[in-house]
Amino acid sequence: MSAVSVSREAHDAGWWESAVIYQVYPRSFADGNGDGVGDLAGLTARLPYIASLGVDGIWMTPFQPSPQVDQGYDVSDYCGVDPLFGTMDEFDRLLELAHSLGLRILLDVVPNHCSSAHPLFQQALAAGPGSPERDMFHFVEGRSSGPDSPSDLPPNNWQSVFGGQAWSRATPDSETDTEWYLHLFSAGQPDWNWRNPAVGDYFEGVLRFWFDKGVDGLRIDVAHALFKADGLPDAASATAVVDGLRSNPLVSDQEEVHEVYRRWRTLAEKYQPHRLLVGEVNLEPARAARYTRADEMHQAFAFAFVKLGWDPAAWASVGSELEAARQLHGAAPSWALENHDIVRSVTRFGGSGMGSGELGVRRARAALLALLGLPGAAYIYQGQELGLPEADVPVGARVDPMWARGGITRDGARVPLPWTEDAALNHGFSLGPAGEPAANQASAPWLPQPEGWGSHAIETQQQDPGSTLALVTAAVGLRRKLWEQGVFTADDGGSWRVEDGNLLICERSPKFLVAVAMGSGPVRLPAGTVLASAVPLETDGYLQPDNAAWVLRD
Repeated sequence: MSAVSVSREAHDAGWWESAVIYQVYPRSFADGNGDGVGDLAGLTARLPYIASLGVDGIWMTPFQPSPQVDQGYDVSDYCGVDPLFGTMDEFDRLLELAHSLGLRILLDVVPNHCSSAHPLFQQALAAGPGSPERDMFHFVEGRSSGPDSPSDLPPNNWQSVFGGQAWSRATPDSETDTEWYLHLFSAGQPDWNWRNPAVGDYFEGVLRFWFDKGVDGLRIDVAHALFKADGLPDAASATAVVDGLRSNPLVSDQEEVHEVYRRWRTLAEKYQPHRLLVGEVNLEPARAARYTRADEMHQAFAFAFVKLGWDPAAWASVGSELEAARQLHGAAPSWALENHDIVRSVTRFGGSGMGSGELGVRRARAALLALLGLPGAAYIYQGQELGLPEADVPVGARVDPMWARGGITRDGARVPLPWTEDAALNHGFSLGPAGEPAANQASAPWLPQPEGWGSHAIETQQQDPGSTLALVTAAVGLRRKLWEQGVFTADDGGSWRVEDGNLLICERSPKFLVAVAMGSGPVRLPAGTVLASAVPLETDGYLQPDNAAWVLRD
């Protein structure tokens, strides 16, 4: 079934339980004006491609006004469109076309921090210590190294996710303003003070703005970190951050945060159809699941799953943890293997050495088919349906702030998509005003496309029935059919195990299971009818290494 045939009336209170969502990173999806940066016009022109995949919706990463210190996650106006990406009129046209194609639209909201250029932060700087304006953020007097050096040290030992201390002086050259402000990410991203009720009121206005426009839901960035430990005490360790906010439990997962999402859920359910809330909650499954209780968010990404390697025991262990959390709190996991922040699965699963690229492609195909068969919603990151590897962005071209501060780069997963095999117009990434190829030579893309990028092109894969794109399109269509037939239901769980030969099994129900061959030799499949496999079976009843299958039980 094509996504085009899904009407807006097909919405129901739980559409997201069966959904496949396609993540769009706008600056790297399609460039509508030839300036080398993806934009709303380019995305609008290419919406029919996304609809052709059969997915239910799109999650768009930030396109709101921003200095672009962190590629849009430093927002200076939550209710606008950055001119880099277009205009609000262009967004309205995008939303209308998406809905006409049966695609829901989810936007990113960033409630933990804003840009240092945000007007409220600029007002706080100007207002000075002790003002109501500063109480919107975490402005605190620092510690002193001696009686003659007041507030010359940060207020505590917290570290930034991007490397270095999580504090900066408000006005470094002032002798009277000696306060510091908290930024868990870059100095250009000050954290909001959610203990001030005015912050909650401000963000309710943001949500209402987008919901009133008809946006179908929100993905909530760093959803677990809004509240910090009362009093901002020292962390037990001040070592470098190695696993995001988990390195310091004082900066996230505070109990007060759940009231925020109860308030947001109440608001989301005042709209018809109800709006969806999806959380980025990078915690262990048992803790993350608490954010999806019946009166909080609808979904949270299964972070324990998203970074897994090619290890059947680890998959089974994490899958079992996620199932236990589902049984306790009721919401099925939201599955993903890629996003704009992590190394692409082809590269993660392929390792290094001769033949690693082909191995990574086979494993990534198998993993993606498996993901689409698991109980719950599935999220696909742009280019994942093409089997894109992580690009090796030259050091001089890297723009990720994590590279400058922490020596880690996420740029390799953000390189603009290849639409055409031909290298002209940035492999078709750049378009003209009407969605046609640009008449003149386009500017170079904001991140360079590597040599050979065109071999993964969308236009090529659309003509190849054996391509990763063809596999994904067919699997999404079959998934929809199984939901319609009642083979898949919202009550399905996941019973995980590893059988002989490192055959990973997730038994979704007595009717259906997913099998992934993670060993070195062929393995016998459980009895049943093979509905789909990542590559054709070489021998009936046996799954060759690095392949996956959907099995309808006899």
